Amino acid sequence: MTDTLPDRAIATDQFRQALAVHASGVVVVTAQNDGIPVGLTATSFSSVSLEPPLVSFYVDRSSTTWPQLGAADHFAVNILASDQAELAARFARKNIDRFAAPTRWRPGPLGAPLLQDVSAHLICLPYERAEVGDHLLVVGLVAAAGIRHAGRPLLYHQGRFGRFLAHPDS
Repeated sequence: MTDTLPDRAIATDQFRQALAVHASGVVVVTAQNDGIPVGLTATSFSSVSLEPPLVSFYVDRSSTTWPQLGAADHFAVNILASDQAELAARFARKNIDRFAAPTRWRPGPLGAPLLQDVSAHLICLPYERAEVGDHLLVVGLVAAAGIRHAGRPLLYHQGRFGRFLAHPDS
């Protein structure tokens, strides 16, 4: 099969355009390091395993937030609800205090910031990390979970945040 593939990877722009047609869920990963809350938006979140309970996300190796977040002894995955596009955008911006108003949060049971009004929180312990291309794969062991409301999720599609609409039952 690989004999029919080109001898090089596709261009970054073409790859980005192809991936844009795939919708993904949106989370904000938060932690506290030396008493300072840190967090970032991720659209690469996924479940990995039920036994043990593992989740993962990718972070750009050039992220200025990752060094502080990665140094924490645990992190929280805040699964965003459909009405939280502004919160997702806020945690994707650079050079702002992401935890200042209007962000609403509280410290979780181990200290990681838990964002208010999200669909669910997962408290994770670092499990595995691996460099993959220009990103870092981060795998967490889920130590605790809390479901706030099982409403519609926030999605990321074609460079924009949006809402999920279920097909009507046939």
